[in-house]
Formats: sequence, structure tokens, C-alpha cells
Amino acid sequence: MGSGSVWMFDFFGSVMPVFFIVVIGIILLSAGKGILQWSQNNRQPLLSVDSKIVSKRTEVKHTQQTDDTMSSRTRTTYYLTFEVESGDRMEFIVNGEEFGMCAEGDEGLLRFQGTRYYGFARHPKAHLGVVRGYEHPK
Repeated sequence: MGSGSVWMFDFFGSVMPVFFIVVIGIILLSAGKGILQWSQNNRQPLLSVDSKIVSKRTEVKHTQQTDDTMSSRTRTTYYLTFEVESGDRMEFIVNGEEFGMCAEGDEGLLRFQGTRYYGFARHPKAHLGVVRGYEHPK
């Protein structure tokens, strides 16, 4: 072995610990951010406010495995955007079933705590006596 291989071992001996520390730092920073958000949500009051669904969207992430199995995974995240009486808008992650039951324009009672979504109860639509173009006698 020549002096070139000694240089390589010295390079990896000094770079790998720095790389390891950076990766651990990123993991700890992410965990700390999650704990901070959880703590801030716990300090917020549980609110129930009249709101309207103004937008629905999905985010689909597809990952392909690089091994020989050729397996893949797809994950869909569902979002609802609500507008409250003050005009402020808030977007929450919801499950697929609730996403499918909601439509843009639905009005109801939104329950949340900070960034934590607890549910949406739709107000029933007022029937004005008109059903499928036929006006019922009064």
C-alpha cells in the first residue's frame, strides 16, 4: 500500500465523524420541532367555530424500492381548507373517509386545537320546498 491509501483513511477518519454528527443533529432537530409543536397545541384552547370548506386537495407520494423486489409504496395525504367568520383560512390533514364525505362549500362547526384537527360537523342544508324542480304546495 502506498501513501495514497493512508491519505484516504485519514480523510474518511475525519469526515465520517462530522457526517455522523450532522445526521444525528438533523434527527434531534426534527424530533425537537415535533415536541415543540405538540406542546404548543396542548397550550391552545379547544375551539369550535362556524366555518366553511373552501378547498380540498390531496398529496400523493410514490416511493420505489431499489432492491430486486421491485416493490413500491404510495401514500395519499388529504387536506381540507376552512374559512372562519373572521376570514382567516386554516388547512388541516384529515383521513380519507372524512375527505370523501366533505365538499367545497359545506358549512358547519369546525373543532380544532392549535394545528390539531378534531372534526367538522356539517350544518344541514335548509330545504326551501323545492325538490328536483318541483315546488311543493304550501
